[in-house]
Amino acid sequence: MKNILVTGGAGFIGSNFIRILLNKTDDVKVINFDKLTYAGNPENLKDVQNDKRYKFILGDICDYNKVRETLKNYQIDAIINFAAESHVDRSIMGAVDFIKTDVEGAYILLENARSFGIEKFIQISTDEVYGSVETGFSKETDTLMPRNPYSASKAGGDRLAYSFYATYGLPVIITRASNNYGPFQYPEKLIPLFATNAMEDKNVPLYGDGLNIRDWLYVDDHCNAILFLLKNGKHGEIYNIGGGNLHTNIEIAKLILNLAGKSESLIAPVKDRLGHDRRYALDSSKLEALGWKPEVPFDKGMEQTVKWYMDNKDWWNKLKNKEFDNYYKRQYIDREKK
Repeated sequence: MKNILVTGGAGFIGSNFIRILLNKTDDVKVINFDKLTYAGNPENLKDVQNDKRYKFILGDICDYNKVRETLKNYQIDAIINFAAESHVDRSIMGAVDFIKTDVEGAYILLENARSFGIEKFIQISTDEVYGSVETGFSKETDTLMPRNPYSASKAGGDRLAYSFYATYGLPVIITRASNNYGPFQYPEKLIPLFATNAMEDKNVPLYGDGLNIRDWLYVDDHCNAILFLLKNGKHGEIYNIGGGNLHTNIEIAKLILNLAGKSESLIAPVKDRLGHDRRYALDSSKLEALGWKPEVPFDKGMEQTVKWYMDNKDWWNKLKNKEFDNYYKRQYIDREKK
């Protein structure tokens, strides 16, 4: 039985990964270590909370002693670090929490992993560390050019993780995934924001000209890639995980409105984000050569995602009412009036 520590496991990608890990692997115990910030939601894992192989621990990866205590008490074999501050808009408003969690928190995990002789450490990074790519596809060997505080903080954690491999021989693997979408994504991100606003007949706030391009990856495909690397990844390596679905934001908006049965008149251009990256695109051939490939077609994944938000209004409605609308009222609603 392997004991796997999943940090940030109550968030969007982490919770989906835990569910897949438990469903596909019999010989694991999962310890979910999460601070439960605004984006961490225990309801994301209600269906596994009574599984004897699952344990939740309320904890902050920046708490050195709590991390150390957890690794010792549960005899952790592997760590998968999803824990992060992850929204660009929030990082522009204030970067301090991003630096603390994404860099200092990563250091504390890495240092404790080194002390306890962890067998594998997977650092979850992002395609945003490459910066805006006008043409072509980012490869793992490309220079990192993060252009906002969020992506810069993730690049810091990414490179710190590699340094622990290069300096101390810590068995680190780094993943850089493209934009994820799917169930349980906090409704400040583009796809759930557009979907839930459409269902409420609110304007869909589209930054700038709407022609920014992202590569979209269904969350289950991302989670299956991480599970694949947990078993097959080579220490010290970086792996891009892309969906191969390049679309402009305006294309996404129109698709969501169509799936929700709403008029495109709900699209409302708003002032562009500061330093808004124009295009991300990943070359995932390195990982695909090992035997992984995305399996969920984009049209099917989007249909499933929009339907999930339609069927789970109670889940997202209380999130938007409790925290989201207050924090982002100026950002997303007042802008529509300008």
